[in-house]
Amino acid sequence: MFTQTKNIDTVAKLNRRFNVMLMLVTAAVLCFGIYKSYDFADRAQNRVRILYNGKVLETLLSDRKHSRPVELRDHIRTFHEDFFNLLPDDKQIQANIAKALYLADESAKRQYDDLREKGYYANLIAGNISQQISVDSTVLDLDQLPYAFTCYATEKLVRATNTVTRKLVTKGRVRELSTETDNNPHGFLIERWEIVNNADQP
Repeated sequence: MFTQTKNIDTVAKLNRRFNVMLMLVTAAVLCFGIYKSYDFADRAQNRVRILYNGKVLETLLSDRKHSRPVELRDHIRTFHEDFFNLLPDDKQIQANIAKALYLADESAKRQYDDLREKGYYANLIAGNISQQISVDSTVLDLDQLPYAFTCYATEKLVRATNTVTRKLVTKGRVRELSTETDNNPHGFLIERWEIVNNADQP
């Protein structure tokens, strides 16, 4: 009788151990499955398919903080090219300035109004002068928002008789917007923009 009771106790203990081990293994498998499913979903969200020249290409999305300096420099370069690359054509000047003003606040509009009042654009048209700019470098301060920048560029005024080269230096800040638009694809806005130097090179 006692032997049977001992055997029943032993079987019950073994059964409990087995059940506990089975629950632990089940919990571990469940946790691993949840982890892998989140990992798979995260990797799937970071994959993008792009249609390029009739071919489907797969690429990975990167976190915006990794690409932010590149996007900021491109935004600043695009603004300066739109603002300063001008032909002696009133409609082209208006179109380029309009594109540039989508990328900056009223400080850029004030600079434009000031140049217009001084007759700068009228002189370009009257003198048949083309203005071209190439951005040499952009120094960014990414430590705090909004991001301060200084842009160094070379400006060329091309006339029929000669070409004048100027060194252009501008500075300002860049603020992040909550969304991107067709007219502002990076979702940044240049603020407190000013022309620091625009002197002829010797």
